[in-house]
Amino acid sequence: MIWLDFEHPIVELREKLESLRLTASEGVNVKEDIKKLEDEINALSQKIYSNLTSWQRVQLARHPNRPYTSDYIKLMLSEFFELHGDGCFRDDPAIISGMGKMDNKPVVLVGHEKGRSTKERMYRNFGMANPEGYRKAMRIMKLGEKFKRPVISLIDTAGAYPGIGAEERGQAQAIAYNLREMSALKVPIIAVVTGEGGSGGALGIAVADVVLMQEYAFYSVISPEGCASILWRDANKSAEAAKALRITAKDLLELGVIDEIVPEPVGGAHCNPEETAKTLKRTILEKLEPLLSTPPEILVKNRVKKFKAMGIYDHNKA
Repeated sequence: MIWLDFEHPIVELREKLESLRLTASEGVNVKEDIKKLEDEINALSQKIYSNLTSWQRVQLARHPNRPYTSDYIKLMLSEFFELHGDGCFRDDPAIISGMGKMDNKPVVLVGHEKGRSTKERMYRNFGMANPEGYRKAMRIMKLGEKFKRPVISLIDTAGAYPGIGAEERGQAQAIAYNLREMSALKVPIIAVVTGEGGSGGALGIAVADVVLMQEYAFYSVISPEGCASILWRDANKSAEAAKALRITAKDLLELGVIDEIVPEPVGGAHCNPEETAKTLKRTILEKLEPLLSTPPEILVKNRVKKFKAMGIYDHNKA
């Protein structure tokens, strides 16, 4: 298990607990001490994770053991068949796309994939998609529209890949095209920010009827480090930038950018991926139910209205 700096008090108690359990295995009666320490760990965990700073939530969202799209596919879908390629240039492994069933409901799924091992992370380009990744995602979404399957989008990327080749092949155009086409797609779309929601790289597959966000995820126009480097010319002010950007699920729910926060287990999604996937699946199906009976023209109208309303506020009350 990889532990973050702010989790060290919990780690120390866990080490004491393991020591006590070893003592118990030797025949010493320490049941009361174990129970007392377990209660102390639970209380401390609740206290720490319910009072996380914005920067600490960023760290949890980036946790290397956090479930990725490939994990959610295994835990939430059946009969998943992955589809490859953008039909123009090549396949982009940074985005997984395909068709499957969620509780026997046919769906199309697209999502960023970061990779676990160093070799896989290089192959997946750390979840940072090239233009062909966004074109592939849209090609699969269009297939969903053709076969009247709702689209599920899982977002977890630091941003779109900023390399020279990506720019030469039309990175900005590919993302802009997706924004336009997703807004007019005639099937229900549910987007979920499962980890990092970084800039245009996230937005490229995030225009949806319902935008969900997991409890410890973040969603931002720029990374805290990038913001700190621009505003203060000091990346060490990342924690300050994270707070100012208002990038947490709670902040974005208040601002109307997302529709609902999906709870995570205490400690984050990586502590219990099965429970996390079960909760996420249940939430997606609940949100999907009314959308499936909504006429396509109403879906599109409401979706456009939803995104047009973002950022509007009453100047007289400001």
